[in-house]
Amino acid sequence: MSFFSPSRALAVLIKEFTQLRRDRLTYAMILVLPVVQLLLFGYAINDLPRHLPTAVLVQEDTVFARSVLAAVRNSAFFDVTEVVRSPADLDTLLRKGRVQFAVTIPGDFTRRVIRGDDPQILVEADASDPTATSSAVAALAGLPAQALQRDLAGLPAARATVSQPFQIVVHNRYNPDAISAYNVVPGLLGVILSMTLVMMTALGVTRERERGTMEFLLSTPVEPLEVMVGKLAPYVIVGLIQTAIVLLLAKALFQVPMQGGWPGLAAGVLLFIVGSLALGFLISTVARTQLQAMQMAVFYIMPSILLSGFVFPFRGMPLWAQWLGTAIPVTHFLRIVRGALLKGQSLADALPSLGALGAFVCVVTALAIARYQRTLD
Repeated sequence: MSFFSPSRALAVLIKEFTQLRRDRLTYAMILVLPVVQLLLFGYAINDLPRHLPTAVLVQEDTVFARSVLAAVRNSAFFDVTEVVRSPADLDTLLRKGRVQFAVTIPGDFTRRVIRGDDPQILVEADASDPTATSSAVAALAGLPAQALQRDLAGLPAARATVSQPFQIVVHNRYNPDAISAYNVVPGLLGVILSMTLVMMTALGVTRERERGTMEFLLSTPVEPLEVMVGKLAPYVIVGLIQTAIVLLLAKALFQVPMQGGWPGLAAGVLLFIVGSLALGFLISTVARTQLQAMQMAVFYIMPSILLSGFVFPFRGMPLWAQWLGTAIPVTHFLRIVRGALLKGQSLADALPSLGALGAFVCVVTALAIARYQRTLD
């Protein structure tokens, strides 16, 4: 036998290409994953968020107040989406995460500007994600010198005062020291649960099919929903144990504040665990091999990390990427976890995200059961 035969090597090569042609799912993953990575990193990822939603409370209707508000609106970093009537409304919007900034113009603002009495405007920032607010806060430094230039032109006394007619006081809420661990460590809970539960379920069920043990289960008078519940229930306990470990280490090692919000957090954790397991089960009904199951799980986990706001600010992404991120359950779970731990959100505050997770669980569970029934046929 010769040391190397080109004809035999060619036969093996043809065999591999034939295998790829038959395994269309794997071949599609090989082609799609690089394209998805290129699009996400090239277009969706942005660490300089602009047009951040901002609420304003204007306690006087004067020319100076309107000029300051116009300067805020004209900034590339702030979009005034809410005009409220009380500080309590500002607090509610910040706590629920509906706005990133809250601006308060006090009732004596104009009088103090004219008198040169060092007036102040309060800007409250949701600093639970320091990266999302740092650039916008830095842009506020130039606002006092520009906002009232035209209005002060005819006031000699004002011109004789300091170059900046008013001050902006920034209050970073929920993470005043801009500690990145307060944002990253709670977010890790969603990533860890996704990676372990989706993959464990998808690989576990697919492994049974490869080994032939699934046929024994299919021969029994067990309904699809019963199979699903029986297989996923042990992993619910695994997910709860992982959650407890992450939260304990977050407090012990990183001093992540635990502000409360436990009812909403508990409901969110349970829904997210069940949804992740149902998704893993759905993947197992589509994949024919463990390799395919792994590839499909990665195809879900990668956008979950990039588009959920875990690594990059969610509001820094273009609108189409935010729509995609909103369809990912990890996005809503991170809002629940960070809202509970950093803001002390109540169950009512977390209802929008809980509703999104509940809808995800219902849809994925229905699809998994339907796919499993077809597999039985």
